[in-house]
Amino acid sequence: MALRPTLIATLLALGGVCTAQAEPALTVGNTLSFFQGKFGTNNNINIRYDATDIQYGDSNWRVKLTVPYVSESGLPVGSTIVGNTVVGGSGSTQTRSASGLGDVWLAGHYKIFQGSGLTPSITPYAKVKFGTASSDNGLGTGKNDYELGVGLQQIVGKSWFPFANLGYRFVGNPAGQNLRNIAIYQFGASYAASQQHIFTLMYAGQQSMVAGASAPSDLIAAWNYNLTPNGSGFQVYVDKGLSNGSANFGVGIGGQIVF
Repeated sequence: MALRPTLIATLLALGGVCTAQAEPALTVGNTLSFFQGKFGTNNNINIRYDATDIQYGDSNWRVKLTVPYVSESGLPVGSTIVGNTVVGGSGSTQTRSASGLGDVWLAGHYKIFQGSGLTPSITPYAKVKFGTASSDNGLGTGKNDYELGVGLQQIVGKSWFPFANLGYRFVGNPAGQNLRNIAIYQFGASYAASQQHIFTLMYAGQQSMVAGASAPSDLIAAWNYNLTPNGSGFQVYVDKGLSNGSANFGVGIGGQIVF
């Protein structure tokens, strides 16, 4: 489930484009998501992703821990979903269901340059995916992944916030698999209709971890509503897969409290 925590974390962060945390603050959030697609198989696979985020930081740096609970149904027997790609068992006509703790993520971001005008802000990041999801149940590989990247964000006028995220993930290989390291890319723009209402349109993609498989490619639209000036609020989003490596569609709703 490599793409899910990445896009969810990005969308939640964009809800704070109209807020500035001068002092470090604690943020706790939760997002419920549902995705359905065939992922290159003959079966409709349903994925429910319940992610809890704990973040501490300010406008220049932040550290975030993501702990998800995953439920999957329609998986071919003997298969695992890795980075939105079904690995093994794709020819099976029998299906199964599985649920449990997903892969836990730890991410750190630090802004090294504050942009102005046409020059974007630059924020390098590092992430670790701990292989906590059960490989026996097909919820993950059981191996750690490591990712390095950079986020770019501009302010155009008073209301537009174009952004891009570029990263490279070093993928842990379970025994008997030949998974590849991958590049990850996202770009889009947020529009602040007011301090409360933030609308985002975003493209998210990555290379396929499996040679010959379709690469994930998604178009996401989101609405964030800030209940307080410091960024507490909620969000809804819809996800349309653009390739066989993505879900056919996805929907999600989430919220966060900034203390």
